Amino acid sequence: MVKVMASLALLMLLPSLGTSIANVALPTLAPAFSASFQQVQWVVLAYLLATTTLVVSAGRLGDITGRRRLLLAGILVFTTASALCGAASSLSMLVAARAAQGIGAAIMLALALAFVGEAISKPRIGRAIGLLGTLSAIGTAIGPSLGGVLIAGFGWRAIFLINVPLGLLALGLAWRYLPADQPAAGTGRMSFDMPGTVLLALTLAAYALAMTLGHGKFSVANLVLLVAAALGLALFLVVEKRSIAPLVNLARLRDPQFSAALLVSAVVATVIMATLVVGPFHLSDAMGLAPAQVGFAMSVGPAVAALVGMPAGRVVDRFGARRITVIGLAGMACGAAALGMVPIAWGIAGYLVPSMLLTGSYALFQTANNTGVMKDVPAEQRGVVSGLLNLSRNLGLITGTAVLGAVFSIGGMHITFTVAAALVGVALVIALMGRRAAFPQLKPSLKGEQR
Repeated sequence: MVKVMASLALLMLLPSLGTSIANVALPTLAPAFSASFQQVQWVVLAYLLATTTLVVSAGRLGDITGRRRLLLAGILVFTTASALCGAASSLSMLVAARAAQGIGAAIMLALALAFVGEAISKPRIGRAIGLLGTLSAIGTAIGPSLGGVLIAGFGWRAIFLINVPLGLLALGLAWRYLPADQPAAGTGRMSFDMPGTVLLALTLAAYALAMTLGHGKFSVANLVLLVAAALGLALFLVVEKRSIAPLVNLARLRDPQFSAALLVSAVVATVIMATLVVGPFHLSDAMGLAPAQVGFAMSVGPAVAALVGMPAGRVVDRFGARRITVIGLAGMACGAAALGMVPIAWGIAGYLVPSMLLTGSYALFQTANNTGVMKDVPAEQRGVVSGLLNLSRNLGLITGTAVLGAVFSIGGMHITFTVAAALVGVALVIALMGRRAAFPQLKPSLKGEQR
C-alpha cells in the first residue's frame, strides 16, 4: 500500500506544481520572448484550459480503455511536454507544449483519485484522499518559491525541465505498483461518447475564456463567450440524454447528495481562490509588505492545508465524511468572516490567523467531500466521477479569479471576504439540503459511518 500511495501522491504533486510554478516565470518570459503580459499569460492559460476541458473525458476514457494504461500514457505525455517546454525556441511553441502538458495533467488528476477506490481498502480511503490532498497543497505551496530559485539559478527553462526526472519517476512507480487493468465486462462500457466529449470541451473552454479574458474588465467578448457556454451546456444535456453510452450519467447528477457535493466543491473553490488572488495585493499595497514577506505570508495557507490533510483523512475515516464536510464548511465561513472584519491595524497576524483557519478548514472539507463521493462509486464509473470532482474544483478556481477579483477591485479586502463568507454559507446550506434530501435512501450508510 505504501508504494501504491507513493505513486498516486506523485501523480497529484506534479499537476499542481505544473500550475503554480509557471506563474512566477511570467515576468521573465515577457522580455525573453519580447512579448507583452497579455501574450505570455497564455503560458498559464493554455495549461489551465487543457486541464479543465479534458479532465472529465480523461476519466471516462480511463473507465473504458483501462485506467492504468491511460494513466501511463498521460504521464508520458506530461513528461514529454515538459521537455518540449524547456526546449521551446518561441512563445508559440511554449504555449503549445504547455497545452500538451495540460492534457497529461488532466489524465493524471482524473485517474489518480479514481485509483484510490480501486487500490485502497474502504476503511482507509479517507486517509488516502487526505494524503493526495496534502501533496496537491504542497505542490501549490512550493511552486512559486521553487520556481523563483530555479529561475535565479538556471533560467526559466529549468522550471519545466524539473518535471522530466519527476515524471519518469512517476512513470516507473505507476508501471511497477499500480494494479493492472481488469477486462471490460459487457459491450456498453466499450462505447465512447465523442459528440458529448467535444461539446463539453468546447463549452468548458468558452466558460474558462469568458472568466479569464479581459483581466477583470467585462466586455462584449466575455458576454458572447458566456452565452456560448450556456448554449453549449444545454446542447450537451440534450446529447447526453439521447446517448446510448453518455460521457456523464445524468441519472447520477440527479442524486441530490452527489450533485450537492459537486456544487459545494465549486463554490468553496471559488472562495479559496480569493486568498490567492486578493491576498498578494492586500499584503503588498494595504499592509506595505516587501515581496519576500508577501511570498512567506502566501505560503502559510497552503502549508497549513498540507499539514491538515493527513490527519483530516483519519478523522473522516473515524467520524464519517458528511459530518466532517459540515465542520469544514463552518470553519471556512468563520475564517472568511474574520478576514472580512479584522482591521489592518492588527498587522500580519490579523491576516494570517484567519487565513490559516480558512485554508485548514478547506483541507478538512476537501478530504471529506472527496471521500464521501468516491467511497461507494462503482468501479466502472470511478474515472468519470473523479473527473467531475476535479472539474468542479477547477471551475470554482476560474470563477473565483474573475468574480472575487472584480469584487476586490470595487470594494477592497473586507468586502471581498464578506462576500466569500456569504458564499461559504450558501455552500453549507446546499450541503445540508443535499444530505436531507438523500437521507431516506442513505440511512443505512449514515449509520455505518457513525459506528
